[in-house]
Amino acid sequence: MPANLPPEYFSVEKEYRDARTVSEKIAMLEKLIGTIPKHKGTDHLRADLRRKMSKLKSAAQSKKKISKQESAFHIEKEGSGQVAVIGLANVGKSTFLNALTNATPEVAGFPFSTWVPTPGMLEMKNIQVQLIDTPPLNRDYLEPELMDLIRRVDLILILLDIQTRPIKQYDDTIKVLLEHKIVPETLRGEYSTDEVITYVPTLIVVNKDDDQTLDDEFNAFKALISDKWDCVSVSLKYERNFEQLKDLIYNKLQIIRVYSKPPGEEPDYTAPFVLQKGGTVEEFAGKIHQDFYKNLKSARVWGEGVYDGQMVGRDHVLHEGDVIELKT
Repeated sequence: MPANLPPEYFSVEKEYRDARTVSEKIAMLEKLIGTIPKHKGTDHLRADLRRKMSKLKSAAQSKKKISKQESAFHIEKEGSGQVAVIGLANVGKSTFLNALTNATPEVAGFPFSTWVPTPGMLEMKNIQVQLIDTPPLNRDYLEPELMDLIRRVDLILILLDIQTRPIKQYDDTIKVLLEHKIVPETLRGEYSTDEVITYVPTLIVVNKDDDQTLDDEFNAFKALISDKWDCVSVSLKYERNFEQLKDLIYNKLQIIRVYSKPPGEEPDYTAPFVLQKGGTVEEFAGKIHQDFYKNLKSARVWGEGVYDGQMVGRDHVLHEGDVIELKT
């Protein structure tokens, strides 16, 4: 039997997906259950949400018991992507996170003020991306767990200071990564080795580009490194090129935003669902709920490569900005 869920359900479901803490998720699940009409078609859905809420409550209790044993370098992924901000001492990583996210890492004028990673959420394009401020890359002392964190992320931002020998910073940062078998995706194919290595998408961000003179310095820097690199300059002091930076982060994460359209309703363009590029209608249905994933018969799509409202199958590949109406 169809669930016939009201538009309010999808709005609250989006709040649930965006919730950052276990307590917020529990509260949103309680609210979500309250939006579901009570009939046989929704019995399974309500039971499934109650099971999720029970698991979250149990997890919250367990977390209190083991939190002291957890490593500070193990950061659970949140949002639409996890991005590590790395670099040498005093390039401005903590200031970078302060300027772009809700995080408040300690900012100091001396090196090594950051000893453990600090996450924060970057808001852009109606989605959120997790940025992580990391301890400086110091070749004399590096936490192995820091390198493990860098291997796990979806994107690395190499932060450099345009006012302090950026080429040397660039060289030293790349050397540290290569020594630990982490290779920026840009350099894939340039290193032949039988050892196990990890390729990670990488973006170079040149900080402290505060005026026209420093723009010239940045252009000279770009001319000296390979033109394969995606590279952007920013000024945290004057908030220069923030939108360009966000666009590059979005593109490097290889994600798309798509929108749900309840039958007879308009899509909510402020609440996108995020998929990896190449994602299908089937994957989108799984983002909505497992019931949609299991019972999906077809979908109507508005967007790229289709006429408005075209019927498509589960394996139809979605594109940036597509609007989908599911049929169960």
